[in-house]
Amino acid sequence: MSHADPIADMLTRIRNGVRVEREEVRVKASCICEGIAKVMTQQGYINGYDRIETASKQDMLRVQLKYGPLGEKIIREIKRCSKPSRRLYCSVDDIPNVMGGLGIAIISTSQGVLSDAECRERKIGGELLCTIC
Repeated sequence: MSHADPIADMLTRIRNGVRVEREEVRVKASCICEGIAKVMTQQGYINGYDRIETASKQDMLRVQLKYGPLGEKIIREIKRCSKPSRRLYCSVDDIPNVMGGLGIAIISTSQGVLSDAECRERKIGGELLCTIC
């Protein structure tokens, strides 16, 4: 499945890593996955990420997962919205409000990968990649 949908692979690795309380997970690097990691870092869902060069052609992203001061999970749910078999696009008026504003939606736009708040601010829509709460 990772060959057909690198975004779903990334989200699944993060979801599984949080479940077993790992400090970091490694994901195959791509521009879109790096954009998602950047938004997650800006919004405070992960501590950070860095690109690791490997001997093979495919680089990896090392994603540092984040937990609360008492070890509680910051990411409770991470869901893929748009899929290769069914793309989901939304205008700025149709961007979902995840958990009444407590979560975020990550959207691929013509200006890069942005959070739902940034899309509303810039008044642009795009492909709804995933939601996190």
